[in-house]
Amino acid sequence: MRKINTDRFGEIEVDEKRIVHFKDGIPAFEDEHEFIVLPYDEETPYYFLQSLNKPELAFLLTIPEIFFPDYSAEIDDETVEELKITDSEKILVYALITIPNGSIRYMTANLLAPIVINLENMQAKQIVMEKSNYTTKHRLFPDK
Repeated sequence: MRKINTDRFGEIEVDEKRIVHFKDGIPAFEDEHEFIVLPYDEETPYYFLQSLNKPELAFLLTIPEIFFPDYSAEIDDETVEELKITDSEKILVYALITIPNGSIRYMTANLLAPIVINLENMQAKQIVMEKSNYTTKHRLFPDK
């Protein structure tokens, strides 16, 4: 177990086996390589990707299929090799969420550039699906 400090959850202990490793960091945060995925709470489909080194750095995530049942992340061969993916059933795909002006009603998910985690070795990467109709701003709660 490893103790980390977080702005949102205070000091917590994390299991070393659950630490997610980003070899190249995340775009705009290339120096951050270790994160943990923490549920927002038990009743919601939201998670935080919490940095182990910067208490203030946490990204809001969701599993895209919850809001977009037809969503499919196309993982390129280079990523499969880099993350050493051998079993497509043992990966998790998350979408980063943005809350414009703090308005939950207008939350968007970045379906173009999902976070892919290989659960077998906890290696991860944010990928950009180049030949895709997805964008970086899909509304979670579109107006009816």
